[in-house]
Amino acid sequence: MLLPKNERKERGKEEKAEEETGKIVFSCAMSGMTLWRAYCLLLLVSLIALQGNAHPQCLDYKPPFQPPAPLVFCKEYAKFGCCDLDRDNQISRRFYQIMDYFDHSGYMACGKYIRSILCQECSPYSAHLYDAEDANTPMRELPGLCGNYCSDYWFHCRYTLSLLTNINEMHAIEKDQTKFCKYLELKDPEYCYPNVLSNDELNANLGDVQADPQGCIHLCLEEVANSLRNPVAMVHANDGTHRFFVAEQLGYVWTYLPNGSRIDRPFLNLTKAVLTSPWAGDERGFLCIALHPRFTEVKKAYVYYSVSVKKQEKIRISEFTLSDADMNMLDHSSERTLLEVHEPASNHNGGQLLFGLDDYLYIFIGDGGKAGDPFGKFGNSQNKSTLLGKVLRIDVDNNDYGAPYSIPPDNPFVGEKDTKPEIYAYGVRNMWRCSIDRGDPISGQGQGRMFCGDVGQNKYEEVDLIEKGGNFGWRAKEGFSCYDNKLCSNSSLNDIPPIFAYPHKIGKSVTGGYIYRGCQMPNLNGLYIFGDFMSGRLMSLRENPDTGKWTYKEICMGSDKTCSFPKLINSYYKYIISFGEDEAGELYFLATGAASATARAGVIYKIVDPSRRAPPGKCSYKPTPINIKGKLIHFNPKEEFVINKKTAPPTTALPKSKPTKSSTTMTPRPRVPQTTCRVPPATTVRASTPQRRTLHSTPRPRPPSLTTPRPEYWMLTPKPTAKTQRGRPGKRGRGKPRGKGNRKGKSRAGTVRLVSADGRKDRGRVEIFVRGEWGTVCDDLFNMKAAAVVCKQLGYPLAIRVAKRSELGAGGIGISILLDDVECEGTERTLLHCKHAKIGKNNCSHEEDVGVFCGHYENTMVLKRMI
Repeated sequence: MLLPKNERKERGKEEKAEEETGKIVFSCAMSGMTLWRAYCLLLLVSLIALQGNAHPQCLDYKPPFQPPAPLVFCKEYAKFGCCDLDRDNQISRRFYQIMDYFDHSGYMACGKYIRSILCQECSPYSAHLYDAEDANTPMRELPGLCGNYCSDYWFHCRYTLSLLTNINEMHAIEKDQTKFCKYLELKDPEYCYPNVLSNDELNANLGDVQADPQGCIHLCLEEVANSLRNPVAMVHANDGTHRFFVAEQLGYVWTYLPNGSRIDRPFLNLTKAVLTSPWAGDERGFLCIALHPRFTEVKKAYVYYSVSVKKQEKIRISEFTLSDADMNMLDHSSERTLLEVHEPASNHNGGQLLFGLDDYLYIFIGDGGKAGDPFGKFGNSQNKSTLLGKVLRIDVDNNDYGAPYSIPPDNPFVGEKDTKPEIYAYGVRNMWRCSIDRGDPISGQGQGRMFCGDVGQNKYEEVDLIEKGGNFGWRAKEGFSCYDNKLCSNSSLNDIPPIFAYPHKIGKSVTGGYIYRGCQMPNLNGLYIFGDFMSGRLMSLRENPDTGKWTYKEICMGSDKTCSFPKLINSYYKYIISFGEDEAGELYFLATGAASATARAGVIYKIVDPSRRAPPGKCSYKPTPINIKGKLIHFNPKEEFVINKKTAPPTTALPKSKPTKSSTTMTPRPRVPQTTCRVPPATTVRASTPQRRTLHSTPRPRPPSLTTPRPEYWMLTPKPTAKTQRGRPGKRGRGKPRGKGNRKGKSRAGTVRLVSADGRKDRGRVEIFVRGEWGTVCDDLFNMKAAAVVCKQLGYPLAIRVAKRSELGAGGIGISILLDDVECEGTERTLLHCKHAKIGKNNCSHEEDVGVFCGHYENTMVLKRMI
């Protein structure tokens, strides 16, 4: 019987306390079970969840989404949930298959329960209902129900449980309400079904970007690259390869592939020419790279770096051509200098190159350095006879013969006396990081706008929207405030104010960012995300389309609960150097823990919104293959994933820069931790890759056993319909596991092995021995039955889950893909006995290498408590 309310409450407190101390106790209502069947049930029993620890998450361990087309069957989740129309149709078909066992009265009595239970896979809280938030715990086959609802379900339709689970042992508990609800009930009154639907606190603003009471937006991060030396720029080729190029201040540019691997040969190496030093905060060095917008045709790149020419410091803008021998390397002998500008001081070097939608090259140069732009009567920035303190625009097309560039005929000051014709805008101090708005993906609104962060002097940092011929005020103004009162009062100034400025109590060195226009995070569309190098703050601006005014919101790192998704982290190094965009429009920022050109403390972070994602498949793409010469250096994240965090995580010291001859002591600054953008001490933690699981498919329900009494309305055989005449559900294989493990001597055809980076034998990338060589297996059609064949070959009685998309590692150069389209029944001796494509024939890449997790009964001691 159901316990009294007060007793249930007390028991719930006891269970919560047990879990908090790590003493989770499993119990099982079924006696006399074999060990094999007990373990099968264990995979269906959930761990007791703590109230308040759930967050919107789907069974694929990703955030919910808005279905692209309205759901027909599970309509309550049509606006936001975890099912698209295809999955909705699959659930509908399963529902009607089950209901074929009922007459009309049974349909009316039990249809609502079965439908509601099946549709919880579409709930935005489905991961919690199925206990799938923790990838290291067993996942339920049915969602967790509230106690009262479970009692009602048992009273009206208790004998439907075995149809929903397809496990014969369910017959033993269908007759006992206590055992029945002990199996189905979720000991969390806030998140169990159906209470989760009526919880106003949980469902308020569901699917919107999460923010704290102060309005700070909560986002998460994914580590993409590490061990970089002051990464200053990240660009892509826009050529379909989806590779990206990262520049270091020292003068290296590296090529990264979409899977995170880096080619060991640099795309460009200018370290011998670049002027910089290991001193913390040195502004000189390799500062930017831009690829021609038609890179596949023109094959040219442009770079901006500091040089010393006859003991004079200069800015050099050069052009390089892609190597004919290697598409991932520039021809170092092809350098052609387009422009050199003398720098009066070692600071305020500017450092931005980018191409506009007009295909012209824009160059952003600082005011010459020192403080207050002290050069001449009005300073360099207001003097149009010098290139310092300006935005330049030049035409670099058709320049193979003759001058290195030409002046666009519509440049605003062409023909003006004592004015450089390259000038597009002026009155800038030291613009650091600018970007072009791709425009709204549907309407195109905003396309082509140019945003820049301009570093301030003593009081304010600003963000500007660049306009043709515009005067942005420096040195007359700093932000919205007057800096030089005499110049500021000049009626002819006619300056363009910034769209946003902030005081130095917030930050002292703005790093311009991007308007987010990617596909994966629809909530962020139109949000301008930028940062501050000194304070480590991430910030955002959003435009009101009616008024044109911009609203500011700070960005904070989400809590462990908010960011509890695979691969996500919620802290970062505070020195935000730059921002970048990949070919798909996803947004990144580049930061370091030690602001020195020689310290390998630089990390690239991808910005992730955990509140909503795009519908599955909408953002998928297949990169154009590239030819790689040299070796690939695979990416290994160093930060601890949120889902792997423990109560007291170990800590390590922040990265240290190499010792130098300079007397300056470079102390690495702390990372910005979760939930705040202030900078208290934080820690750097190293962790392994999380173990993710996929939802195992549920077979079609079998006809009920004749040994258990059934109510009159449950028919013993399905009604003959088109749906039920297609064929009987397949039987489960009962093959005994092999215990010999790998054979000694020469491997036989069909032998398999699991290859993992950490050397663990029970999980890894599947490799098979065929025709005298080892090779990988593609994940197309590969399911739990195929995994069972692999695990049995290796002496494991259980296949825990299948890992797709090279989750457990991809095969390297020289390893063939030997099997594709593998379909097994689960009883075969080897994968070669399963259906598969012709050996060696495939339509996949190593990014689709399949992996498997295997297991033993004795791997979990909790079985002793279940019997």
